[in-house]
Amino acid sequence: MMSSSRFHSLFVKISERAVRALLVCSGSITGVAIILIVVFLFREGFGLFGSPSVESGYALCVHSSNSIEELSPMQIKQIFDGEITDWNSLGSNRGEIVLFRFDEIFSLYPEEEFGEDYALLPQKLGEVIARNPDIIACLPEQYLPETDGSVKILPTKNILATDFFGGKEWLPTATPSPQFGALPLIAGTLWVSFFAILIALPLGLGVAVYMSELAGERSRRLLKPAIELLAGIPSVVYGFFGLVVLVPLIRQTFALPVGETAFAGSLILAIMALPTIITIAEDAMRGTPMAMREASLALGATRWQTIYKVIIPYASSGIMAAVVLGIGRAVGETMAVLMVTGNAAVMPTSLFQSIRTIPATIAAELGEAPAGGAHYRSLFLLGCILFIITMIISISAELISKRKSGL
Repeated sequence: MMSSSRFHSLFVKISERAVRALLVCSGSITGVAIILIVVFLFREGFGLFGSPSVESGYALCVHSSNSIEELSPMQIKQIFDGEITDWNSLGSNRGEIVLFRFDEIFSLYPEEEFGEDYALLPQKLGEVIARNPDIIACLPEQYLPETDGSVKILPTKNILATDFFGGKEWLPTATPSPQFGALPLIAGTLWVSFFAILIALPLGLGVAVYMSELAGERSRRLLKPAIELLAGIPSVVYGFFGLVVLVPLIRQTFALPVGETAFAGSLILAIMALPTIITIAEDAMRGTPMAMREASLALGATRWQTIYKVIIPYASSGIMAAVVLGIGRAVGETMAVLMVTGNAAVMPTSLFQSIRTIPATIAAELGEAPAGGAHYRSLFLLGCILFIITMIISISAELISKRKSGL
């Protein structure tokens, strides 16, 4: 009997140690995986600032008599888009700008003049530049003409942090100088999330007050699962609902040319944030001690006075946590916003214009961005921004929850 008891005790100890070791191993693997993901995300993202501002593998050439020494990415883009047409506006001593792209050389010379394996192509390109003092040419680095004599190659700067975080144009496929201005995407994300919370907060708080203080037990048992079910609906379903129902309704109601607007995105995100806000706020209100409710009523306060002067102030930390987590739900949403906001990377000035958010940009463009290129790294850097925003929201929710626990 003693032998059996000792065997059972030994088995329990071994089982406990095995389970403990398994939990420690699982936690360690999870922690290491998270650290590696974060390191990979930031390493890839900040690699953007080592990328050239001109399309990889290309360089800009001008006539040696041109006094221009360097051009910013925005100036290059404006020149090749025809927005800047005169060298004088850039402080140079030349006249009207003459644009030249590499493929134009084949319309100027017969192909047989380039020699075997295009060996004479750099010489021919140099002749074109020599004949045009006002030219600016975008050429592959492998065919660059000699810099002595009449050709000057402009230095290529790397993309700067100010270009990314302060730029107002997101055109990663523009040639020869892609534009990675993330400010419209950051502003669009915060714009939609802010108005989503403005819509969701009063509605969510009202439903939470009803379920906590006014609804009967039967109504609460029916409403709570229904509200929690909303949180389980896939975001793409919300996106379809917004695209089929809300977008046409907004277009017709406000007489807009298109219904894919920031307002449509805010409405969808508000609906998606409601379950989080309602559930957490209702739990916080139901956590108010019964003694405080009874004391308020005993002093002559009405039921409504008790709700907004006692219960809501007591549950304010929980309500704030609900709001912060609702914002986190809105900020990180991808598919629904991608489907209803129009995806226009412009600075938001109105609820009734198309915008683009950070998650929607990553989802829409990552599949077509060449791995390791500037476009690819810029999307990872957007992910870093989203990670930091989400981390701030999570830390805020944790601090608010701790404050609530200390009451």
